[in-house]
Amino acid sequence: MTDVQSNSESSASRRFPAHDDNHDHEIESLPEFDRVVAAGSLAGHRVQSVDLTDRTFALLSTDTTESVFLGCAMEPDAAAKIRAGGSLVFPPVPDLPFDPYRGSLYGPDELFEGLAGSGYDATPDARAYRWYQETKSDGDIFASMLRSIHDDAVSDALDEHLAGAQVVGIMGGHALRRESADYAGAARLGRRLTRSGLTVATGGGPGAMEAANLGAYAAPFEDEMLDEALERLAKAPHFSESVTEWARAAFDIRRSRPGGGASAGIPTWFYGHEPPNVFASHIAKYFVNAVREDGLLARSNAGVVFLPGAAGTVQEIFDNATPNYYQSRGEPTPMVLVDRAHWTERLPTWPLLQALAADRPMAARIALVDSVDEAPEALARLRSESVS
Repeated sequence: MTDVQSNSESSASRRFPAHDDNHDHEIESLPEFDRVVAAGSLAGHRVQSVDLTDRTFALLSTDTTESVFLGCAMEPDAAAKIRAGGSLVFPPVPDLPFDPYRGSLYGPDELFEGLAGSGYDATPDARAYRWYQETKSDGDIFASMLRSIHDDAVSDALDEHLAGAQVVGIMGGHALRRESADYAGAARLGRRLTRSGLTVATGGGPGAMEAANLGAYAAPFEDEMLDEALERLAKAPHFSESVTEWARAAFDIRRSRPGGGASAGIPTWFYGHEPPNVFASHIAKYFVNAVREDGLLARSNAGVVFLPGAAGTVQEIFDNATPNYYQSRGEPTPMVLVDRAHWTERLPTWPLLQALAADRPMAARIALVDSVDEAPEALARLRSESVS
């Protein structure tokens, strides 16, 4: 490293020091901004996507030393003062169908805004997918940077949301139809795990993923609510027939039974032809699928249940098995595979997983069960058994 590089990096670290807990210095809403200003200083804070056009006096009169403003609309005088003080201002990017600096996760209402009147193609979710399709291969470094910033902001928001939660991942195929017995089984699984105090997280898409998020949504209600929802959803059985009608049927359930249980969905625009499901209360949607896959598994600290699936689910099994195999500190994450015939005959993944686990601590944290209704007990058993 040259002296010039060293001096430059030292100067940057002095101006924008790392915080022990960045979340204490992040401002993601106007009420938060007002509280910090009232306390006397914005110095060292990171302000994400807050409209500050009506806070010019506060910005001109408050210390903003070493602060960073990400995608915050503000008057030119305020921006000039902040920059003159040595802070950074990243202005909003016009004409984007998404906010790259967002400070919170998505909700289904945000992604599907406009669905009722104009159909799915008019929604922010569909428009973001079209933007991704248009820019992913054009070599534009600006578009690539925006995707990276967005995904990093989503990861930050996801970490904040899941802090302290016991998260169980539920993986499974997207092709599962709403009228199928397997779909109902995945929904019961999501409901049961949510009622046990765990936070359900899925890949956020249709099929088994939607079913698990639906079950989490149904958890606070009487058991009959889920039976009724399954019957109503079966009238729009698969997204491939009409994404608009598929999503509208789900929103009808949410409107008729508001106040459902919380869960996380972690989908991707990489598979943009697969819409996100609307039963996940908090949605972390990514452009880069590899970041999404790794993030979902890494945050499933209470274990992962793998329902029958194809190539994507097989990949997820071994993506999860790899850190378990090399685990040197702590204990491996429990893994439960559902449907013995599927994982030993149709896609013989279980024998290979067992071979990898031999003589490893992870051997005590994997299980194969015949049916989805056995999965909660298997997961609870694996979580309770120490491998130390």
